[in-house]
Amino acid sequence: VFIAQSRASGSHRDVEDEELTRIFVMIPKSYTEEDLREKFKMYGDIEYCSIIKNKTTGESKGLGYVRYLKPSQAARAIEECDRSYRAILAEPKNKTPESFEHDYYSSSTRQEPRGNALPFCGQPDFCCLEKPESRIQESVSKRLSVVSRLPFIQEQLFALFDLVPGLEYCDVQRDPHTNSGYAVIQYSTAASAIYAKYKLHGFEYPPGNRLTVFFLEDGSDSSE
Repeated sequence: VFIAQSRASGSHRDVEDEELTRIFVMIPKSYTEEDLREKFKMYGDIEYCSIIKNKTTGESKGLGYVRYLKPSQAARAIEECDRSYRAILAEPKNKTPESFEHDYYSSSTRQEPRGNALPFCGQPDFCCLEKPESRIQESVSKRLSVVSRLPFIQEQLFALFDLVPGLEYCDVQRDPHTNSGYAVIQYSTAASAIYAKYKLHGFEYPPGNRLTVFFLEDGSDSSE
């Protein structure tokens, strides 16, 4: 497991404070902040917990933040907590909670949990990913092609794309003449594939080697 620092980020201290110690989790709407703290205190020292609530009704949206004192504790919580919490590193505070919730729901709520499901109440407020006008002409599918000038290692590439929920398979191939890397990735929904392309196209893996990610035709109706 490694954490890549964006070139746009400030000092390591800033990155650690804003990006590496706070996790975002999906929880039952009945959870209180004390319930949330109790579930996640086993992974490290918690600085604070908060539950996202509807501004009008004051009811929980079934989402929460947990901030640890150390990045290693946040990483351990993500790795070891029940899969049904769908724990991920939280976006920096300069991104609005509403836009982050939208991205989070779009990429994960329609996937089947890999562990025992928690008893969620009701449906999420956001359940679709709207494509920006500039991308309307792009043919969208659940299948992605990943190209690299360096060869891939199957297990490492699978682990990278498995960060986005819904990964169905990762097929790594190698060109014996150029030694470049090529892989086909497929997700269970187009929403997950869109999110993976958005997050990982241009990502440096390994550092210095940029990935090229684009959609592959999978036979489905792209208008869906």
